[in-house]
Amino acid sequence: MQNEERNLIPRTKMFAQRIIRLYVALPKNNAVAQVLGKQMLRAGTSVGANYREGNRARSKAEFIAKIGDCLKEADETLYWLELLLDENFLPAKRLQPLVAEADELVAIFTTISKRSRGDL
Repeated sequence: MQNEERNLIPRTKMFAQRIIRLYVALPKNNAVAQVLGKQMLRAGTSVGANYREGNRARSKAEFIAKIGDCLKEADETLYWLELLLDENFLPAKRLQPLVAEADELVAIFTTISKRSRGDL
């Protein structure tokens, strides 16, 4: 495993923690915010869990599949964050750093996936 990929373990955990804190900050009295937040919470916390599983993969195919799951969940998290941003449930200043991090994670997992499959 490359060194920058190993650094994704704490990075994805920190991402999950930031997602949790964001969910807690959402308005409790707004049903739409809560639904979008729960979707974001589920997807955002599964990125790191899938990455940890991928690092324990028994085969290259299993690793590639788990990285694909990481990519899917990171991209889905990005979608929910964009909706929360578009609907102004929290200030853009609060959401933008997480949107940027989700976008970076999508790019990173895309690259890892392509490299693992031999597409790069």
